Amino acid sequence: MSSHPTTVAPTMHNNSGALISSERVTGTDVYNRDGEKLGSVEAMMIDKMSGQVRFAVMSFGGFLGMGEKYHQLPWDGLSYDTDEGGYVVNLSREALGSAPTYSREELDNFDYGKSGSIDDYYNNIDGFRTQRR
Repeated sequence: MSSHPTTVAPTMHNNSGALISSERVTGTDVYNRDGEKLGSVEAMMIDKMSGQVRFAVMSFGGFLGMGEKYHQLPWDGLSYDTDEGGYVVNLSREALGSAPTYSREELDNFDYGKSGSIDDYYNNIDGFRTQRR
């Protein structure tokens, strides 16, 4: 018996229903309520104990991977919009510009045990977590 878990790649490509593969979420565009594209989902950060997605890591800026920065958006602030074909956040471009940002190196070494500053920032944006449609 192998001590390594077996990996099963998802084979279904059905977009209907409430569940989606994390592979399909990666690369999905993120828009604000005005329909402006803010970036795209680079990764999802999952709480090991609860199994719940905590943050969507959104990439923005840069060119061909150079100079790209990342925002960690609390997952409960995103909602999927079928018309946009992406996630929508109740966040202006200006508020996003003031949000905590990280380089790839900072993101790779981020201490999620101390992620309160991210939650604190987004908790102070009126309606960020209550924008579900």
